Amino acid sequence: MTAYIPLKDYGKNLGLKKGDFILVSSDSRRMIMNAIKNNSSTDFNDFIDGLLEEVGSEGTVVFPCYNWDFCKGLAFDYRTTPSKTGSITQTALSRSDFKRTKHPIYSFAVAGRYQKELVDLNNKSSFGSDSPFDFFRHHNAVNLIFDVKLERSFTYVHYVQEVLGDISNRYLKDFTADYTDENGITSRRTYSMYVRKLELDVKNLVDPLEEDFIKAGCISYCDINTSKIKKIDLNRCFDSIVYDIKYNKSRKLCSYKGQ
Repeated sequence: MTAYIPLKDYGKNLGLKKGDFILVSSDSRRMIMNAIKNNSSTDFNDFIDGLLEEVGSEGTVVFPCYNWDFCKGLAFDYRTTPSKTGSITQTALSRSDFKRTKHPIYSFAVAGRYQKELVDLNNKSSFGSDSPFDFFRHHNAVNLIFDVKLERSFTYVHYVQEVLGDISNRYLKDFTADYTDENGITSRRTYSMYVRKLELDVKNLVDPLEEDFIKAGCISYCDINTSKIKKIDLNRCFDSIVYDIKYNKSRKLCSYKGQ
């Protein structure tokens, strides 16, 4: 029987190296269940510390801290609005070595080399060419996805859609609400997101893209305990997503009326 790997040692078993730039998406339930079963630490700080140690001071670790309440007209507070993308991301937000990017809908907790560059971004659109997603692509970030399907985690595809433009099933929509910045100053702000056209009954798929990523050599896999981890190169996978949008009517990305 293979020995249990504690949370603090996940980083050592991911094939990371100094200077790596990683975006970590996860469903942490399996990780926690394994830790409890083995009477081991369930503190996600151990997991985060292990990642930071592996990439070193020249590396960057990013967690998605999305919250969609702003889309409902609810106020966003840079200092206190929680992440709705899991317990690990909320742990990252609570740490002094991580800082949050500014967008009230699609924000990220960032530590390491590119922290300042990402936190300084002032993108209005969630997925625009001036957004963190574009930065990830052009700085060779790798998306590590723990125990969750692409359909529920690979938000990067919406960036590709918006960058291409002229997508028949989505459009750019503005949202306005109160925004409190890191200094506690509140103002009325407007941000946008590339949203589905409801009248077309758009349903996200995304998972079928995985076979294209395999063919393109931009995805790899590893197992830790019972967790399944995907590793996707966000620059190298770009062309595969573009191809599906331009030449396959986005059939691997989504389904919609009139497709």
